[in-house]
Amino acid sequence: MQLPAARGPLSGFVIDSLRTFPPGTESPNPPTSDPLTSDDLHLALYLCYELHYTSIEGVDARWEWDPALIELRGHLERAFEGALRDFVTRGNEDASAIIDALLQAIAREEGRSLSSFIEQEATIEQVREFVTHRSAYQLKEADPQTWIIPRLRTPAKAALVEIQSDEYGGGHADRIHSVLFARAMHALGLDPSYGAYINRLPGVTLATVNLMSLFGLNRRLRGAGIGHLATFETTSSEPNGRYAKGLRRLGYDGEATDFFDEHVEADSVHEVIAIHDLVGGFVRDEPELAADVLWGARCLLALERTWAEHLLSSWDVGKSSLLSQESVTSQP
Repeated sequence: MQLPAARGPLSGFVIDSLRTFPPGTESPNPPTSDPLTSDDLHLALYLCYELHYTSIEGVDARWEWDPALIELRGHLERAFEGALRDFVTRGNEDASAIIDALLQAIAREEGRSLSSFIEQEATIEQVREFVTHRSAYQLKEADPQTWIIPRLRTPAKAALVEIQSDEYGGGHADRIHSVLFARAMHALGLDPSYGAYINRLPGVTLATVNLMSLFGLNRRLRGAGIGHLATFETTSSEPNGRYAKGLRRLGYDGEATDFFDEHVEADSVHEVIAIHDLVGGFVRDEPELAADVLWGARCLLALERTWAEHLLSSWDVGKSSLLSQESVTSQP
């Protein structure tokens, strides 16, 4: 992955800093506007997190735990988390009712259906845009949740390991889900290289990925991470079936649809494990974090709804939902 172009003072500071080691000047303060979708904030936070995932071309590996950068990441995280807590209220749900409350939150989900649009109406260019957006997460699929494993007790730990084993191909490298997604990108004429489209992804997309890293890298938010993953698995099978149908409607099959077909089957199994074994086991072990589980689920639903509406509203007016190269500047 290469360093992207800056989008404002925060991302500009991070990018300029990462070009050399050790750090130099004092970092700017996080902005107070739009911390849920800010292009500048979320690119800066994404790059701070990315140091924990993989190497960035030309960036010294010591930056991963540099105290100054960790301090800046903390400021960015607090701005993001604070906005999330304002946007998605944490309730006081009882552990005994958490599974019912989680399923009700999923059932009540509103808004236009992105998957139905792709199944029935989307052009191939719109499908390519959708896949480009999703590449920020799907090319690292399962990695954010893997950080949660050592933070769990049994049986929740065993349930998460079972889910993750499937995500990593069950021991078969060619069936790792991120590999399947890369093949789908190639079949659609897209560049499957990790981070190839970082300059095109708006803050509203990066926020959906940063949410998983926020939950995965902070032990205190493990309950939210469990709720996030369980909801993702529970709401994944049917939309992936629609994405596959949309691709076949447009004349694509084989490697283009393999990733989505795989998730129709895998996530229908994961749904039971995630709700009953993972969530159920977790709240039995740590009932005081039951409300965090539901909050994490609601955060996922809220950000996914915001992201999907960005795509659909852009397409409604004939615009691309991706950033244009011209719009990526170093100005705030």
